[in-house]
Formats: sequence, C-alpha cells, structure tokens
Amino acid sequence: MPVKVSVIVPVYNPGTYIEDCITSLQRQSLPPEEYEVIFVDDGSTDATPARLDALAAEDPRMRVIHQENSGWSGKPRNVGIDAARGEFVMFVDNDDYLGDEALERMYDYGVANGADVVVGKMAGQGRPVPVELFRRNHPRATVENAPLIDSLTPHKMVRRAFLERTGLRFPEGRRRLEDHVFVAEAYLRADNVSVLSDYVCYYHVRRDDASNAGFQRFDPVGYFKNLREALDVVERYTEPGPARDRLFRRWLRVEMVERVRGRRFLVLPDDYRRELFQEIHGVVVERFGPGVAAGLQPTQQVVAALIAANRYDEAVAFAEWEDSIALKVTSGDIVWQDGVLRIDFSAEYASAGDPMAFPAEPANAPLGDPPKEISEAITWVGAQTAVRFGKATSDLLLRERSSSAQHFQPVRFTRERVPVGVGGRVRLVLRTTVTVDPATLPGGGVWDAVVRVKLGGWTKECRLGPVPHAGRAATHAGVVADRAVLPYWTEPHGNLSLDLGASGKRLGLGHAAASVSGDRFHAVLPLYVPGDTKVVLRLASSGGSVDVAGTLSPTADGAQARLEAGLPLATLAGATWRAAVCLAPDAAEPRFHLLPLALRAGNGDVQVIRKPRPGVLLRLARRVRRELGKAASLIKARRV
Repeated sequence: MPVKVSVIVPVYNPGTYIEDCITSLQRQSLPPEEYEVIFVDDGSTDATPARLDALAAEDPRMRVIHQENSGWSGKPRNVGIDAARGEFVMFVDNDDYLGDEALERMYDYGVANGADVVVGKMAGQGRPVPVELFRRNHPRATVENAPLIDSLTPHKMVRRAFLERTGLRFPEGRRRLEDHVFVAEAYLRADNVSVLSDYVCYYHVRRDDASNAGFQRFDPVGYFKNLREALDVVERYTEPGPARDRLFRRWLRVEMVERVRGRRFLVLPDDYRRELFQEIHGVVVERFGPGVAAGLQPTQQVVAALIAANRYDEAVAFAEWEDSIALKVTSGDIVWQDGVLRIDFSAEYASAGDPMAFPAEPANAPLGDPPKEISEAITWVGAQTAVRFGKATSDLLLRERSSSAQHFQPVRFTRERVPVGVGGRVRLVLRTTVTVDPATLPGGGVWDAVVRVKLGGWTKECRLGPVPHAGRAATHAGVVADRAVLPYWTEPHGNLSLDLGASGKRLGLGHAAASVSGDRFHAVLPLYVPGDTKVVLRLASSGGSVDVAGTLSPTADGAQARLEAGLPLATLAGATWRAAVCLAPDAAEPRFHLLPLALRAGNGDVQVIRKPRPGVLLRLARRVRRELGKAASLIKARRV
C-alpha cells in the first residue's frame, strides 16, 4: 500500500525528551502501513543513536539515518525529504509531539482541498504559538486572506511532489531562521495552503532546561544576516507595493519591534541590548520603505520610528513605560442558561495598577517624525488608541491545563467610553459576555479561562480573575453533555477554571435535601441540568450495593435539580444504606458522588438519615492528610 505520509524528525542529543515524540508517532490513528517515520540523527553524542536503532529494529514504521553533525536542522530535514516515500512529508522536531489523529486529519484535509501545504493547529507548552491563525479552518488560505505569515516554524505537512517540482529545500549549515526561508517560499509558491484549526495537531514544547535552540541567546549579526535571506525570498516572489509591505511587516513586527518592547527588551544586558538594537536599525533602514511601518499598531509605530532614527535611549525609556501596562479584568455574573455557561466580564488597560485614561475626543494625526520627547510619544499613542477603540476586540479562550490546547469561545462585547473626572478623559472598557458549551470541548480535565484583548498596539492576555473567594465554586456544577462540569475559582489565585468530569466533594452535593414517600426517593441537589437527565442512584450497605435508575429534572426556578428514583423496598429492608449518585452513567468512566445522607429501611418504610458532620478534630485530621498529600505530589512532580 502506498505511503501517505513520511514524518521527518531531525535529531541531535534530545535525551529523554524524544520519548514523548516517539510515543505520539507510534500512537497515530493513520494505519501503520500508510505512514513512515524517518529519524535523521545529526551526529548525536548521547544515547540517542542506540535508542533509535533499537526502535527501528522492533517497529517497521521507523527508519533511522545516521550522519555527521551538520550544525543545524536544515540538512537533516533535506536528507529526510530525499529518503521519503510518502505522498506528503511532515516535519516534527525531536522534543515536540503530535496529537493522536494529527497525521490522518492533516492528510485527509490536504487531499480534500488539493493543498500543497497543510498547517495544523498548534498548542504551545511554555512556547508561543500563533493564535489568530487558528481561530477557524481555512481550506484555501493565502498570505493575503489569512495570517499565514504568523506561522513560519517548519512543523507543516507538505506535498512531496510540490517539493520535487519546485526543488524547495531548507538552507543548510549552522545558521538561524532556515525555517523562515523554507516556509515563506512554500507559502508563496504553493497552489493552495490549508489551515486545519478544529483539532490540535502539533504540541510545541519548551524543555524544562530551556535548552531548545529557539531559547538560546543568538548572535545579532548572524541572526539578522539570515533574516535578510527570508526577505530576499519575499522580494523574489512578490512585486513592490502593499502586498510586499504587508509580508515584510511580519518580520519588522515580530523579529524587530517586539524585541525592543517592554520587559523583553529591558531584561537584556545593556551591551547586548545595544548590539541588538544596532543590527535591527541596520535592517530597518536598509530594507523597509515607509509603507511597512505605516501599517503597524500605534505603539509599534513609535518603536519602529525610534529604531529607524537610531534613538536607543528613547527606545529604552518607551519600553519602561510599556512595561507598566497590564490588562485589568473584572469578573461579573457566571450562570447556567439554556444548556450553556454564561460568563460576564469587563476588561481595560491599567498603567502602574491604575486604569488608563484616554482623550475623549482624540485627534487622528499620523506619527510623522519620531516624537522629540517620550511624553509626546505616550500622548500620541493614547490618542491613536482612543481613535481605534472601535476596532478593539475581546475574547475568552479555554486552555486545557494538561496539554495547553486552547479554544476560542463565542463572545458578544460592547465598547464603552467611561468618563473620568472633568478633564475630558475616558476609560476604554470592553464589556463581554461569553457562552461556553461544554459539549464542544474535547475530553475532560481542567480548562483555564484566559481573557485576550486587542486594543491599540497591545494584545494582552491574563487569567479571568482574581476574585477574593478563591477555592470556591463560581456557580453550581452542571450536568451537561454526559458529564459533570464545575466552574470554580482556583486556590490560592482566585482565577476561573472549569473541571470537566468533576468528582467528589468539589461538586458541593453536601447541601442535598432528601425525603422518601412510599417507594419514591426525592432529593434536591445543588446542580444545574438543562432538562430531564438519566442518572443512577447507588445504595450501599455492609452487605453489598443496589443500583436503581433515577432522573434529574430542573426545579421550577431552574436553579437546582430534583432527583427522583424508585426504591426496591423488599431488597432494602433491615439495613442502613449510604446513598451516592452517578451523574453521567454513559460516560467512559462513570463516577459515583456520595450524598450526605443514608436510608434506614425497616419493614415497609424508609427513613432518611442525615450524615452527621465530622467533629472538629476529625475535620482537622482530614485537612492535614490533604495537605500532606499535596506536598507529596509536589515533591514527586519535581523529581519527575
């Protein structure tokens, strides 16, 4: 059977970090005979060569090529391309890993859309990855209709016939940004590029020791020499004008301006910071016309102007001001409604902890020459931010804690100018309502709520919170999409998270009120259910347990749930039974949650017995056990 995908993995001294990569490649849903993995060992000096040889001996999907060290990843990838047999090749780094269905989904999507390049959604574990690009699927993406240029890492699936037809290969040798040169040309020469955003295909991982190549301090002279080669590619395949300026703007913004902003710039040693600034200045005056910087956001325009004018001291001062700016979020109502969770919040920017104020009637003037004083730059940025407030956006992403996969949630927001005093100043506030449908979130686990605001020249993220009542539920748990969902405030930080498949006391079922009438059990539970929901009531005694079918229904006000179940009186007679309820009996791993009550069954009648509250000493002992357990888990995690 023809090979559909050849996965190419350049390898150099990854140590144990390669194990997650190997495991994910072996776990792919694509049939084993339809893909191959080519590890190109670039002269590793650790135990990796022997590990890969043993792997290839036991797994026919795995191939290993050994070569002398070439200095960087370009040559190993090219060697892999030449050895590949697949219809597509997929580039994976040895310390990253794939989602289980990545190869199958990306291949099918590429074939369905006739793509030469397929870009799969990424999740960054301690590393930045594109966000806006993966807001939705783009079956036919270009550098003009989608933010493709935001994603220049090599972790793509590329049609092999396209590589052969164009002769496209990675630059080789010890150098930087070889992926920018390759990917930029691929985007500009491909017949079609498809972006798959509804499944996390690639997990981009930062090593615990931060030894990934991308985290090492670079030589500015060599780095920006290599960057010029990426700009050469754009010039080769585009005409002068707005389209080229828009592509160049990506390198100006990401590789230059962003390196000279805020905390990122300030933490560098002064001598290195000056050298970096001078190299960036050289590229800006040499390669970029005025149309490139003109399309930047206001704060970015100021930094670009200071770079072009070679005003290092002013750039440092402006970075110090920007470093004081943060996103301030205030939480509002969090309620269940019509089967979804509605979350309200407001967001604005603060400087040095205080809400920022902007001119109520700003003038829309171009920047012109770089401001003579930083105070002028700050005033101009404030005015332009207010002018552009009508384009400000507010989003909420849910980020899975274990994998860092994140998903945009549907939002509605309004932009409000709130007067400040009598000086003709206003605060720029975004008031947002989010609807979270748990059925759209894959898997279970804990999901953290992250607010993302784009306003003026800033794109900032922060957790939704904090609130003073950390460690408590934000609202009742809900039973939605065949699982319990608990919104809660984290402890100790007081940020909003969602526990999908929540269990135990966190659900708050200790406040249940129950009664028995004849053979019918009734209880009101502090839960939200969108409609009648089938559950299982388990009654357990020293002699065994009995499961009976039950139904959860919304109470008249919709605020809680009423549980009803029939009782097998003859079976229960003569014993005391502890009660527990399974809220999602059809789940892959059903969980029972204890209720704070028991049933005492006599001859023909059943009484509800409330579970007595533990005494002070018992509660203290339990708390000590919990804290000791947390400490042990933390120690174990650090050892791992």
